[in-house]
Amino acid sequence: MSAQIHIGFLLFPNVTQLDLTGPAQVLSRVPNAKVHLVWKSIEPVMTDVGFSINPTTSFADCPQLTVLCVPGGFGIGDQMVDEETLAFLRRQGENARFVTSVCNGALILGAAGLLQGYQSACHWLWRKYLPRFGAVPVAQRIVRDRNRISGGGVTAGIDFGLALAAELAGDDVARTLQLAFEYDPHPPYDCGTPEKAGLAMVEHLRELQQPRIQYVEERIEKAALV
Repeated sequence: MSAQIHIGFLLFPNVTQLDLTGPAQVLSRVPNAKVHLVWKSIEPVMTDVGFSINPTTSFADCPQLTVLCVPGGFGIGDQMVDEETLAFLRRQGENARFVTSVCNGALILGAAGLLQGYQSACHWLWRKYLPRFGAVPVAQRIVRDRNRISGGGVTAGIDFGLALAAELAGDDVARTLQLAFEYDPHPPYDCGTPEKAGLAMVEHLRELQQPRIQYVEERIEKAALV
């Protein structure tokens, strides 16, 4: 019998749930995989859309993970300066087969010292901060550098999940999963990247998000000094 594959997602307050649930849905179908949603306790955790998700295990009870994954969201700011969270990531990252992230979750990995000298994807709005933690930003939906695999912004987590499924179980399994989920996106608008959206739309979005950006930037400054 094949060894069980333990896949753990950091579940934290104000996580962008699709960063987590997109790849979790894909990876849960990998043969012999067991998905863990990990937090400090097993009390429900509120996501950024106003509903909660239940952790399945705590930091203390989490088994050694085959895959460590950190999703993103505006809750990253608090996690980047939370020593309990960072210590858990360092401990798991030391022996995980793959250390991974989706969206701006890469910045939490960076704050934990797990991206020093590695290339990484990240949401375009946050990619510029990766060098503060010694990481090399790459504008792609999926980036692999040795055992670090990262997905870009939010929806790229599904692409990331399929790529990781291929690493864990082979291309045939990943292709079958893509078909099973009917993953064949054709978005109604062609503005899913800054280059396609244009400067005016990009600046409008930056203005809308400025209070949240400032909150996270302040914690990036603290985390980068550690």
